[in-house]
Amino acid sequence: MNVKRFLLNVATVLSVSSMMAQANILNAKNPNEIGVRTEAQKIVDNDIPLEYGYVDDRDILFSKIVWEKIVLDERANFPLYYPIDTNNIGSDRRSLYDVLMRAIKSGDIENIYDDSYFTTKRTLKDIEAALVKIDTTELGIEQLNAGEELSPEYINRRDITAADIKEYHIKGLWYFDKRQAEMKYRLIGIAPVAPDVNFIDEEVPDLVPLFWVFFPDARSVLHEAKSFNNENSAMPFSFDHVLNARRFHGYIFKEENVHGDRAVSEYISQNALMQLIESERIKEKIRNFELDMWTY
Repeated sequence: MNVKRFLLNVATVLSVSSMMAQANILNAKNPNEIGVRTEAQKIVDNDIPLEYGYVDDRDILFSKIVWEKIVLDERANFPLYYPIDTNNIGSDRRSLYDVLMRAIKSGDIENIYDDSYFTTKRTLKDIEAALVKIDTTELGIEQLNAGEELSPEYINRRDITAADIKEYHIKGLWYFDKRQAEMKYRLIGIAPVAPDVNFIDEEVPDLVPLFWVFFPDARSVLHEAKSFNNENSAMPFSFDHVLNARRFHGYIFKEENVHGDRAVSEYISQNALMQLIESERIKEKIRNFELDMWTY
């Protein structure tokens, strides 16, 4: 059994070693070849997301859907936030928000949604109002009132960028697989959260989810994009791995419940400490189900 586990660990290390952020850096003959894998390397790497195993509904003994906040000013969550300034850094280093937006604009992520229930599809044009604020200065208004053509310098444009993202909201399912006799987690959706662009310059602006992405739709994109590994830059983690392996710190702000999936803040208001305690209570309730299964 130990030999079998050892061989599995070796295979895992070798497969991860092939996913270098600075691919081909030692063999490159000019800077343009850095980060570009050859066709032979692509064939050997077989670099695709690890497929989810099929789970029959009859094998799910217990399940609970929860929504969590990933606050980006926590050190554990920095790999999802940085880099925010990409002018002086390689093209292989991008924040999670930049990866999502680039994939949406290119069509690699075809569907985005209005909420975490994925009932209403949106397009990039639909969400532009939440991403861009265009305003006219007082001098520009005076120009318009005088019947003159508005000068470009009197137009202020404010775009939501990676630096403005404060949180990520994720929706996931905890379930007990009775066939394998263990509690598991499956990520269902993710949403970047930023200040309302219309009030972004206020001292304490309201935070709003910009859009929701059905996570399985984005796995291929997130697998290709790598986050920075502070311990070993030769072995970066893909964003798909970071999120699936829960390499982040988050806390539950909502669970599915009989009250229409009301959030914790709706029944515990204006008390951040008690909201955190309630988040831990929900987490312990889920965790204790698995522990109780082994208590005789």
